[in-house]
Amino acid sequence: MAYPIVNILNVPVAALTMSEAVSKVQQFIDDKKNALIATANAEMIMNAQHDEELCEILQSADLVVPDGAGTVWAAHHLGYAMPERVAGYDLVQELLKAAPERGDRVFFFGSAPGIAEAAKKKAEALYPGVQIVGVRNGYFTSDDEAGIIEEIRAAEPDILLAALGVPKQEKWLRRYRKELRVPVSIGVGGTLDVMAGNVRRAPKWMQKAKLEWLFRGLLQPKRAGRLVALPKFVLRVHRSKKK
Repeated sequence: MAYPIVNILNVPVAALTMSEAVSKVQQFIDDKKNALIATANAEMIMNAQHDEELCEILQSADLVVPDGAGTVWAAHHLGYAMPERVAGYDLVQELLKAAPERGDRVFFFGSAPGIAEAAKKKAEALYPGVQIVGVRNGYFTSDDEAGIIEEIRAAEPDILLAALGVPKQEKWLRRYRKELRVPVSIGVGGTLDVMAGNVRRAPKWMQKAKLEWLFRGLLQPKRAGRLVALPKFVLRVHRSKKK
């Protein structure tokens, strides 16, 4: 499956629809690709401007989807077509929805203790027959990592969802990619928290109005400082267009 790649501040973002993204991920699973997928919003792209390791990971990832209205805006501002936003949360739901029929096995890794278990119950209620073959919280030390890797490998998932936050999740998945031997690994940020009901998602009208970032900032004041990345992102993209 071929799709255009848009260079946004040196991050290669795929210009594809949600259905195309789902098909691509499923192709990786069928091919046992050992693929690393990133969901790039404006904040992640800005982080990559000063984090060389994260930038290199995004440049070498098998697929970077446009997670965020800012990413889609940037592509359009630079003069490229970007069909739609492919939000990480929604991508996960589509993959879980298709998993029972396909037989895809999924592992939830990350978030606070109890969150992955609650997300598992939610997934099983929403998508009867889905196989969540393992859960593990995101609180661990380097001494725990060998055991975590063995736990994931023993579960033999087709999809590993890592909710460790950016950039920790991307760096962890890339560091242990070969040892994990999972067909598809995706950094999913707060997806498990939303599924568990621990964090609310923006109302549909705010999502459609491309204001989900504002909702998160109002709901979680500790994120307010991170919202500063958005105007900086707009300025950086505008400057890159001039160049």
